[in-house]
Amino acid sequence: MECISIFDMLKIGIGPSSSHTLGPWRAAERWISELKSSGHFESVQKIQVHVYGSLSLTGKGHATDYAIMLGLSGADPVEIPVTDIHRIVADISGTGQLHFGGERQLDFNPKEDIVFNRKFLPFHANGLKFEATIQDGTKKSQKYYSIGGGFVVVEERKNAKKKIATFNTFPYPVQKGDELLNYCKQEHKTISEIVLTNEQSLRSDGEIDTQIKRVWETMLECMYIGCHTEGHLPGGLNVRRRAFEIHKNLMLTADSYNTPENWLQTIRQTEVKFRQILKWVSCFALSVNEVNASLGRVVTAPTNGSAGVIPSVLMYYMVIENHDAGFEHIKKFLLVAGEIGSIFKKGATISAAMGGCQAEIGVSSAMAAGALTELLGGTPEQVLMAAEIAMEHHLGLTCDPIGGLVQIPCIERNSMGAIKAINAAELAIDSNPEDAKVPFDKVVQTMWETAKDMNSKYKETSEGGLAVGVFLSDC
Repeated sequence: MECISIFDMLKIGIGPSSSHTLGPWRAAERWISELKSSGHFESVQKIQVHVYGSLSLTGKGHATDYAIMLGLSGADPVEIPVTDIHRIVADISGTGQLHFGGERQLDFNPKEDIVFNRKFLPFHANGLKFEATIQDGTKKSQKYYSIGGGFVVVEERKNAKKKIATFNTFPYPVQKGDELLNYCKQEHKTISEIVLTNEQSLRSDGEIDTQIKRVWETMLECMYIGCHTEGHLPGGLNVRRRAFEIHKNLMLTADSYNTPENWLQTIRQTEVKFRQILKWVSCFALSVNEVNASLGRVVTAPTNGSAGVIPSVLMYYMVIENHDAGFEHIKKFLLVAGEIGSIFKKGATISAAMGGCQAEIGVSSAMAAGALTELLGGTPEQVLMAAEIAMEHHLGLTCDPIGGLVQIPCIERNSMGAIKAINAAELAIDSNPEDAKVPFDKVVQTMWETAKDMNSKYKETSEGGLAVGVFLSDC
């Protein structure tokens, strides 16, 4: 059984897309590593990258070409200063030289050496091939597939001899929601406690806490930056940032602050009528995805395109529901959210190129709804009920980005997904799961069946829906 850590579901990376930016970036890093392992790295004379399917159709708007160049240059998406991104890409384009793996200079012309092919490869909609010409004239190539959330895989040959591999096995391996609930009943534990035990089989308590803190600090900083940055987003649509103005209108206090942590405390002193709550949640969600659209650093949750839902719902809990909330609440929330996301990944997909936006916003809303429900005192059954409700009302949601950019309707959808998550949690808290007609596992299965039935033009191709219904000249 596949064991997916919460840190696989919640990755720190650069926007605007986990599948179209972070995935190709990681694929480039992986290819360089494999070239070194095979002893071919030093012999490479020329490189070319072919991009296929959805990666090609929306690649320019999703900065896939940027990601490939940065990955080939040896930059790390977790550590790279965001301010260096445009400089590195400009240097490559201007000089025709790429610092391959951060070690060797190679001739590289992005316009010729990154080839965008409209054709889809059979294995997955997000395919790319790296090809190296070696000193003796031979070529070494490898195909990779970016399957959503920054996950990258290769396709195994059908007749390849099966290898016996050793995998980490969780104490409580989970493929479906029912299995998770059974563990909770048997052990008399909450979902977060079960998930924490699994994580403890991979790393120490100190390492778990350190990584969770880093994830939350990245989320908080992202919201902070988004709420304090005005202007327009890059890409040509001339989309005006909205989080800045909403935030300015909501901050009624004159208190000063200079860190994300002090900012959080200041928000706790603001007015919290219903309309203000809606605006705050929307503001938090918009802020994250405006940063994401600007090639900023975000946390895939489970993807970059849906990165605003989980932090905005967690922030809602901390600044509206529970002013005493601290690290232990953040930890529980992210443990539950990560586990729910992993079940969707195992049983369906978190890739919009495979399942439409239901696989991104729908899954993130389900993750946030379930996590919030545990913090509100819900039972494990109510947690999965909340996740089911959230996904149920995202089924069939298409991915149709205008201009191939992760902006319209993507940014607003994070706001809607966050509000739905909070509503789903409240509905579940006030319900008896024994009366539920739609089990969590059934909605996971239904989402996957819906994904398979969905017309391909609604799966992150910019060939259907709003992407063709709204002309760029209208923007």
